[in-house]
Amino acid sequence: MNNEKIQIGEQGIYNASELGAGKVLILGFQHMFAMFGSTVLVPVLTGLSVANTLLFAGLGTLLFHFITKKKVPAFLGSSFAFLAGYFAIAPNGEKELLPYACFGVAIAGLVYLLLAAAFKVFGARKVMKFFPPVVTGPIIIAIGLNLSATAISSCQSNWPVALVAIAIVIICNIWGKGMIKIVPILLGVVGSYLFAALTGAIDFTAVAQAPIFGFPIEYSGTVFSIFTGGNTNTGLLITAVMTIVPISLATMMEHVGDISAISSTVDRNFIKDPGLHRTLTGDGLATTLASLFGAPANTTYGENTGVLTLTRVYDPMVIRLAAVLAILFSFFPKFAAIIEVMPSATVGGISLILYGMISAVGVRNVVETNVDFSKSRNVLIAALILVLSIGINYNGAIAFNVGSVSISLSGLAIGSLVGIVMNAILPGKDFEFDEEEPSKTGVNFEMINGETLAEQLSKKKK
Repeated sequence: MNNEKIQIGEQGIYNASELGAGKVLILGFQHMFAMFGSTVLVPVLTGLSVANTLLFAGLGTLLFHFITKKKVPAFLGSSFAFLAGYFAIAPNGEKELLPYACFGVAIAGLVYLLLAAAFKVFGARKVMKFFPPVVTGPIIIAIGLNLSATAISSCQSNWPVALVAIAIVIICNIWGKGMIKIVPILLGVVGSYLFAALTGAIDFTAVAQAPIFGFPIEYSGTVFSIFTGGNTNTGLLITAVMTIVPISLATMMEHVGDISAISSTVDRNFIKDPGLHRTLTGDGLATTLASLFGAPANTTYGENTGVLTLTRVYDPMVIRLAAVLAILFSFFPKFAAIIEVMPSATVGGISLILYGMISAVGVRNVVETNVDFSKSRNVLIAALILVLSIGINYNGAIAFNVGSVSISLSGLAIGSLVGIVMNAILPGKDFEFDEEEPSKTGVNFEMINGETLAEQLSKKKK
């Protein structure tokens, strides 16, 4: 597509109908493919259903738009931040354990509603002081580092296939032009997949056996299946909640960063209108809905914000069109089967970069927000979060019994809770949330054109 033909002025287009149906449809497909690579990678990593993931990415996006009065041009795709939670409950993608992990994620989505209510009642400045970058930054660093062993293990199954994926992502990010820079993860997956197919590393039997059309939801993969049959593991339910809910502390701050980035991109302050209480509610309910039916947690996607920057078409209707397209693709099992037979080495190569990127985002978060590590309180908070989160993870969760129920707490859960409490009780707080200019108060797990959105937006303003 020639971008010059669809750009109208410096302010961008807020009414896509003036472009004509053909260009709007192309824009919708572009947004769908921008989110596609990362969105389907989460179910491939965890063992969740690809088709179900696409369905609830689309449904979640439409729900988000409804709650935010159709004002925010955001697409909700699979969240990588919850990967550590899925692996803690179902380390090898065990089908019988994944619904328990999804239960924990569903409860985490409801935590968004509590923060949304707090924003509505107390205001952003008072609430955000409990979640400063000195807490959220180390939590994000720990998430990436805790996942690192999984990436290496997957790469070891076929290092040549993994290295092809890594090389393509690096080349596209550094030397690519236009849309090639927007979707390096997708291109890395496709290139490595083709290389594996040509070298005979893929068994396509499952693809041949998959039907063309089918319903994406399987009852056995939903949370509801846990409570039927009389075999509910109450201890595992509680463990899933205690392990996964603390991750929402990082993802909620990621949400604030994403909404800030979208606001800066389209030059409208969505922090105030429709407000963080609405965007958090939309994101949280979309995550809970998806999880209840066995799909990954949702989050606002940086890739789609990059497409907004590229095209200057800011009409949320185009995003909703992409959501409808994702829903339609979810009803083609053969398409999902092509993705599910992807070699683990391809996944490992992409994950090696992706997990490292998550930790790097945490480092960037504390640097960009000028966290003062000359203060003992900040050093102590960050140190406790990192050592508890990583140390407990590699030595096994801390388990204890409450009556007849066995509960285990992950390192990330303990580290997050300790960090929040320490920040609340120690003197010397120096973080203030700026509602007018909130670009440095949140985090963003997505990288666009080899840079963070914050870096790109900073250049844009200069």
